[in-house]
Amino acid sequence: MSTTTKDDMTLLSSSHNKRRRNEKEGDEKTATTVTTNNNTNDTGTSRDYYFDSYAHHGIHEEMLKDTVRTETYKNAILNNKHLFRDKIVLDVGCGTGILSMFAAQAGAKHVYAIDCSDIVTKAKEIISLNGYDDSITVMKGKVEDTTELPNLKTFSTDNKVDIIISEWMGYFLLYESMLDTVLHARDKWLVPQNGIIFPDKATMYLCGVEDGMVKRDRIDFWSNVYGFDMSPIRDVALHEPIVDVIDSKQIITDTVPIFSVDLLTCSRASSKEYNNVNSFQSNFQLVTTRDDFLHGLISYFECEFTQVHAQTLRLSTSPFCHYTHWKQTVFYLQDVLTICENDDIVGVIDCKPNPNNDRDLDIQIQLVINGKFINNYQTQMMYRLR
Repeated sequence: MSTTTKDDMTLLSSSHNKRRRNEKEGDEKTATTVTTNNNTNDTGTSRDYYFDSYAHHGIHEEMLKDTVRTETYKNAILNNKHLFRDKIVLDVGCGTGILSMFAAQAGAKHVYAIDCSDIVTKAKEIISLNGYDDSITVMKGKVEDTTELPNLKTFSTDNKVDIIISEWMGYFLLYESMLDTVLHARDKWLVPQNGIIFPDKATMYLCGVEDGMVKRDRIDFWSNVYGFDMSPIRDVALHEPIVDVIDSKQIITDTVPIFSVDLLTCSRASSKEYNNVNSFQSNFQLVTTRDDFLHGLISYFECEFTQVHAQTLRLSTSPFCHYTHWKQTVFYLQDVLTICENDDIVGVIDCKPNPNNDRDLDIQIQLVINGKFINNYQTQMMYRLR
């Protein structure tokens, strides 16, 4: 895994718009072949609820209706049948099984579909309904706890899979820690030579934004609520990044990469200090592109399928591209800053899993701004994405 520079900074917290990754991985369960079960569990904990929320069809409806997401995967698989023909495929975080069925449709010899959510019960029914019982094995459990893929030696003499497919990305790319699970599957099951991961590369970007209307509505609102000062809640809201759609016309700086990862080659621990694949630190420098007001920064990501035939496929969550359910992640600043074209914004962003819940992210952002009307403005912000 690579990052684009290093330094110190401040932390990022967030509570808005909880994301979807229980479907991807569970916590205290081992993988087993799924059996249909309509019983409910009345002894679940909040941890169980986190994972089981992905059993609800609504979350999957949102993802399936995200045509940028789903059609990019579909095109990557079905337009590259030569890669999938007679191959063993592992679908990490299979959800409803859509990617597994694309792989089977592309001619895979066998597909292993694994997920920790109870959605796998419906995935098994869906796969059977569409005639793929014999070519797809559905498993419920956590990848890290899975000791073997049933009958893998029947299909593969080296007990390995040829291809891993996974829609592992979360808000801010890394939220909910699915990346490490895919890398665990890679290290355990992917063939060492010529193995394929879809997608195999990802990059996260940062830029400045004018977003006064939303900031007033969601942050400054708390300063005067029916004549009452509720600013203690404003302080909390300010440190929680917001996942929202940003109009490209609101972007007022250039865009720079702050994090990149190659899933084929990166290690699961990037350094001694940053001992988690979801940790990174990056220096960045932005240049403003017009006279305006700076309210915050936004991040978005792009994933690439570079192992496809001919032209690389790219899935982008940029505000300059079509809508995706990932939207963009907004980090509001404490102050509204008057900026002019060609002002300089120099900063450091630091991201680490929260020590109490490694699915949450603690992010620090430190900025120094110099420009026509701003002289050595410095700020540090701490956020938590949760």
